[in-house]
This record gives sequence, C-alpha cells and structure tokens, in this order.
Amino acid sequence: MRPRLLPLLLLLSLLPPSLSRLSPPRSSGKPSGERPGKRPASLPSCLELRAGSSDYRYFIAGGACAAFSHGITTPIDVVKTRMQSDPHKYSPSLLKSTLQLVGEEGPLYLLAGLGPTVVGYGMEGAMKFGVYEALKPLTKTVIDSQAAAFLVASVIAGAVASVILCPMESTRIRLVTDPSFASGLLTGLPKLVSESGLAATFDGLAAMLAKQVPYTLAKQVSFDVVAAALYARVAARGGDPAAMKWAISFAAAAAAAVLACAFSQPGDMVLTQTYKRKGSGLSAMAVVRDIYWRGGVGGFFVGTGARLVHVVSIITSQLMVYDVVKQALGLPATGSH
Repeated sequence: MRPRLLPLLLLLSLLPPSLSRLSPPRSSGKPSGERPGKRPASLPSCLELRAGSSDYRYFIAGGACAAFSHGITTPIDVVKTRMQSDPHKYSPSLLKSTLQLVGEEGPLYLLAGLGPTVVGYGMEGAMKFGVYEALKPLTKTVIDSQAAAFLVASVIAGAVASVILCPMESTRIRLVTDPSFASGLLTGLPKLVSESGLAATFDGLAAMLAKQVPYTLAKQVSFDVVAAALYARVAARGGDPAAMKWAISFAAAAAAAVLACAFSQPGDMVLTQTYKRKGSGLSAMAVVRDIYWRGGVGGFFVGTGARLVHVVSIITSQLMVYDVVKQALGLPATGSH
C-alpha cells in the first residue's frame, strides 16, 4: 500500500459505516407494525441523510480534480511564490517576473515543486471535497440554516485538508525559494525531515489554516450556491437544466474562483512569508505584524495579479473536472439536485 493513501483510508475508516451508503430499507411485504410515516427505530434522526452524501466517489473526484488543476498551473505558482518571497527583486507584472525568472534559472525551473504539488494537492483535494460532502448533511441536522451548515462543513474540511497538505507545501515552497535545496519531492521531503524533524513540516500549520479555511469556505460553498441558483433560474424560465449543465458548472466555477482568491489572498501571503522565514522563530501572528509594518494592508495583497490568474485557472478547471469525474462515477452535477 502506498503511504500517500494512508490518510484517506484512515479518515474513511473513522466514518460510520452507515454514512457510506444510505438508502431506503427494502420492503419485506409484511406490515411493519409502525404508524405510517414513523421513522424506523434503527435509523436515528441524525443519520437521515441524502443517499451517497459521504460516498467514496467524492474523495476520488476531489483528489483527481485537485491534482490535475494544481499540476497544470505549477509554472504560475512558481512565479507567484518567488514574487511574494522577494517582492523587491521581482516586478509586480506576472509576465516580466516570469521572463526574469526564466532568464535566471532556466525554463525548467517553472516546474519546480511539481511532485509535491501533485501529490500534496491530490490528497488535500480528496479530503477537502470528500469531508465537505460527508459533513454537509450532518451539519444540517444541527443547524437550521442550510447556508450556515455548509459554511461549518467547509471550515472543518479546510482544516482537515490543511493538516494533510502541510508537509508537501513545506517541501514545495522550499524547492521554489531555494533552488539548490533538492531536485524534487523524493529528495526534498526526506531532506527536510532529516534537517528539522517531521514535526517541523507542520510549523506552518497556523498560516496554512489562515489560507486554506477561507479558500475552502469561499470555493465550496459559493460553487454549491451559485450552481443551485443557476439551475433554478434556468428551470424557472422553462429551459432544460440538463442541456445547460456544463455552462452552469463553468459559470459557478468562475464565480467561486474569484471569491476564493479574494478571501484567501492575505492568508496566502502569510503562508509564503512564514515558510520563507522558517527557522527565524517568528510565529504566524508575528509574520502578520511584520507584513503590515512593512507594507500596510497592501502588503497582504502583493502578487494578487499573478495569484488571480493562478487561482482562477486552478479553481475553474478543478471544479469543471470535479463535475466531470463525479458524473462519470454516477454522481449528480453540483447544484442539480
């Protein structure tokens, strides 16, 4: 068994078996002795969930779409990370910074950190999408507002994903900010662990949470809400929602991308600066104060242009792939049910 599968299998093993497949009990053809409409005693109210809500297919679709979308946008992320780690050296222009970086390091440097990006975000995506879908019906049983229930589910999913992602992101940022550190994931992660210990790869967890929780909240919830609203609008106007499903997915994904970028930009800056200054003893809050002291509120938005291109590319492609994979696995399109 590959080690990268262990976090997924561990989480799945912790979920109650009743959550993986919930369907109405088959009728035996005999009177049950219960009043019509009465809930079967074997099914507590907190488990009366929509069928397949925590289906393993959400984990597969989430992992596939995240690995794909983050992998193909690695060059943009490399440039963005260098712009944030050394804003005085690189131009605010994405194109100029790319040309400068290629001139200094060569074109292959734009693929720095590709290994930890694909592996790390593949596992992170599986957790983020899978846990979010698993928790939505559970949070709805204790929170009356559907919007609030979805927000809580997204916050928890973002936190779980952050823990999974931390070691890979530590390796990726080290590879990008220090080209001489290692040649890739297979050499970089063991070297990082041998230098500082496994616990040190989680030093940036607070900063990771500052980025990933707002990012997940904005992305997951807005994609759900916007897609559902568009399906309802098409149906209200007498159109065929099924015929418009890809256009709806694209529009909802684009809206989610812009919101996720705006919500998580300050956290992304804090994350990059935290990893850049690793070993300095600065806490996440100390990094926040330092960024503010150096550049004010605007200091948290350095590299926003590059990141907007990066995040919109990632999320739009990611959510489109997510819906494609979900439907290929027999699940409905987001917002269509």
